[in-house]
Amino acid sequence: MGQQIIRLANGTQMAWRESGDPEGLPVLCLHGYGDSLRSFGAMVPHMPSGLRVLAVSHRGHGDSPRPEREEDYTIAAFAEDALAFLDAMGIARAVVVGHSMGSFVAQRIAIDAPGRVIGLVLIGSFVTLNGHAGIEEMWQEVVRHMEDPVDPDFICEFQTGTIAMPVDPGYVEVIVAESLKLPARIWRGAMAGMMGQDHTEALATMTLPTLIVWGDRDALFDADAEAALCSAIPHARFVTYEGVGHGVQWEVPLRVAGDVGAFALAFSGR
Repeated sequence: MGQQIIRLANGTQMAWRESGDPEGLPVLCLHGYGDSLRSFGAMVPHMPSGLRVLAVSHRGHGDSPRPEREEDYTIAAFAEDALAFLDAMGIARAVVVGHSMGSFVAQRIAIDAPGRVIGLVLIGSFVTLNGHAGIEEMWQEVVRHMEDPVDPDFICEFQTGTIAMPVDPGYVEVIVAESLKLPARIWRGAMAGMMGQDHTEALATMTLPTLIVWGDRDALFDADAEAALCSAIPHARFVTYEGVGHGVQWEVPLRVAGDVGAFALAFSGR
């Protein structure tokens, strides 16, 4: 099914795409900072049958409409949109898969509405950006001063700089092109919306089945960041991909589809 736009009950609109079995177990995919639903484009075709895979573009990203106020791009707002999307699709519960910023949104959904989540998959994830020197530098030196038009060199370096393994150049072009759609206010608003938050305490009481996927050459979130995440969710299953960077589902999409698909299918009989 091609990309569509849906109006949500909270007044927002969201771009989305569905694949797989319309009657299958719902799997909701949430992309990272500056990305879009195309971030899962290499992974989704390899997902096992029996799953209904829905990928969405957060507000302001991809082809989703772009609210004017920078303060509307918070993790809470993204989470609210995702839940409203499930409502609009008539989905009571789903396996929620998040990459990078999308994993922070997925955590927020699991914290605020655990009854809507069957299981949680966190890819290239983190529990907080507090104390992250690289993100703070990026904010202070680049993003907070960003103006339109956004420098294409910044976007290209931002996206390709997180890749550790060869990725099809055509697919990289798609990822970069999607990021080029975002005006400066969304780069500023979405990053500001992540900073200063810490999910450590809230995750400590979460009991949802959780899979954490991490590439050991992740240039954004190192082993210490993953240790903090695993400490926050001690019951989670942690999988390391050796030699893989931050864009795990771009670099080894077949492997990610297998791991995520197997995790989701374990719930299909419930």
